[in-house]
Amino acid sequence: MAPVAHVLFNKIMRFNPKNPNWLNRDRFVLSNGHGCMLQYALLHLYGYDVTIEDLKNFRQVDSITPGHPEAHDTPGVEVTTGPLGQGISNAVGLAMAQAHTAAVFNKPGFELSNNYTYCFLGDGCLMEGVSAEACSLAGHLQLGNLIAIWDDNHITIDGDTNQAFTEDVVKRYESYGWQVLTVEDGNHDLEGIEAAIRKAQEVKDKPTLIQLKTIIGFGSKQEGTHGVHGSPLKADDIKQLKEKFGFNPEQSFVVPQEVYDLCNKAAAAGAAAEEEWNQLLAKYGEQYKAEHDDLLRRLRGDLPEGWEKHLPTYTPADPAIASRKLSENVLNKIFDAVPELVGGSADLTGSNLTRWKGAIDFQPPATGLGTYGGRYIRFGVREHGMGAILNGMAAYGTIIPYGGTFLNFVSYAAGAVRLSALSRVRVIWVATHDSIGLGEDGPTHQPIETLAHFRALPNCMVWRPADGNETSAAYYVSLISKHTPSILALSRQNLPQLEGSVIEKAIKGGYVLHEAEGADITLVSTGSEVSICVDAAKELASKHNIKARIVSIPCFEVFDAQDKEYRLSVLPDGIPSLSVEVMSTMGWERYTHEQFGLNRFGVSGPYKDVYKKFEFTPEGIAKRAIATINFWKDVPNIRSPINRAFQQLV
Repeated sequence: MAPVAHVLFNKIMRFNPKNPNWLNRDRFVLSNGHGCMLQYALLHLYGYDVTIEDLKNFRQVDSITPGHPEAHDTPGVEVTTGPLGQGISNAVGLAMAQAHTAAVFNKPGFELSNNYTYCFLGDGCLMEGVSAEACSLAGHLQLGNLIAIWDDNHITIDGDTNQAFTEDVVKRYESYGWQVLTVEDGNHDLEGIEAAIRKAQEVKDKPTLIQLKTIIGFGSKQEGTHGVHGSPLKADDIKQLKEKFGFNPEQSFVVPQEVYDLCNKAAAAGAAAEEEWNQLLAKYGEQYKAEHDDLLRRLRGDLPEGWEKHLPTYTPADPAIASRKLSENVLNKIFDAVPELVGGSADLTGSNLTRWKGAIDFQPPATGLGTYGGRYIRFGVREHGMGAILNGMAAYGTIIPYGGTFLNFVSYAAGAVRLSALSRVRVIWVATHDSIGLGEDGPTHQPIETLAHFRALPNCMVWRPADGNETSAAYYVSLISKHTPSILALSRQNLPQLEGSVIEKAIKGGYVLHEAEGADITLVSTGSEVSICVDAAKELASKHNIKARIVSIPCFEVFDAQDKEYRLSVLPDGIPSLSVEVMSTMGWERYTHEQFGLNRFGVSGPYKDVYKKFEFTPEGIAKRAIATINFWKDVPNIRSPINRAFQQLV
């Protein structure tokens, strides 16, 4: 892919290595992770902060050039891809974000955002289902700002693609609504490559896939075989290859000065383009001050001043409401105050309640269904594609994206969610139908292991709010956290507004909902089970003369970030504790001495009947609380799990 990279970076793309964050730069995404050395070489040649020493130390511990490019490690790397198919899907998100940004901020004579997104992808990327989901949506959305270049070399790790991949990719992408162009000789035909990219730019209502026919390992003894796919060449092969292409075989990591000179010209042209853009931005600010200031604020990652005052608050006098509905209330209250909040649902709008009143859909104007300035996205039944697209949207720099589906089906998008966390992007999942309380949907839709899975994921906040104030708190922390994705697990069934619940306490991730002097036990819970624990405490007091404290931990990761003194004030020494959550108990041993959960699949039926079957009732919890007290009553000096030695090591 070196020839097409040469054409793209020298003749096509606009970028400024001195300011890798310039808004209107063209985006370059390497979807095929195994070409990562190419990307780092390009960054070095064009003056990004990648040195020859970095290239020599490729894949070394703590190197700026790890095995696969990571956005937060190296300036100039737009997105963290790695798993195949993610990069092209991120590219769709980048293109969507550009289209929206242009629709919102561009004015006559002021095209502040008109960049293209270019993506290199290979056969493996085309095989992955996530790319099909994202590219199908891209075709529907008529994203003419997206140009993908397919490294068509017929090779994957296992060998020739004729073993497993013989579909007609061209016809498939044409059926998606893409323009497809072909360059027969990607190894030599620089003019043909440039002509194809220029032609792709001319089509404004379709994304373009350029079929670039190449030979893998071109020039090496193993060219055209899978042996060169992921392994370094042998010394004799490197020697003959360098001789063939006119390099000194005795030298390593040496770049001729004329190459630097050529690349510096492209970089200088990019710097000049940004300077011209900066002048345009300054004039824009004179005529459109509000829009100018809003754009700069978004690029800083800051939220509008006072936005949090729009978050709804509740008292116990307010009616019981499902937390998915409480989430909808938040969106309705803040959508004007936080204009960069853009998102939608994977074909579950009426169930996720992710669309606020008066929302305009993000759609190509030609469809009559909305505009590119619309903020509500119809992702279709594409959970994994949605997740990867959200990552790309977040990476563009002007949008805070969110996506809705059932909590159980966030698992469909686990690959993309993991990359959200690794990439440190602000993405919000509105994940409804969070428990066995789903009615007729049954075990296929009831998440059991899902929370344990995502709670185990580093740098990912999993919120399971118990009422309205906790839901507002979840949105507050999710929106102010610039470098962490969030999953909001929300109920289908109604939840009462709790005495003792306030936003200020809930934003700490865990707090004492109800204190009891001389308590015999602490009941610790999340979401819909917190209110059942409240009733269980009453059951214990009235029928068994047992005092229970109640703790709500809506978010493990945020609670863990509090200092030890605070955490021990919530879960103190000297008292046994019992966790209650209708999910896998895995992970709860960090906070409680005993765990009451569901380590099996659920069942179908009305939610109250299902809860009763598994004894998630005041009586069932009280029974287990008494058993916990009895088990621990003879243990002197009960230590909180937070104080255990292994926790200190962690």
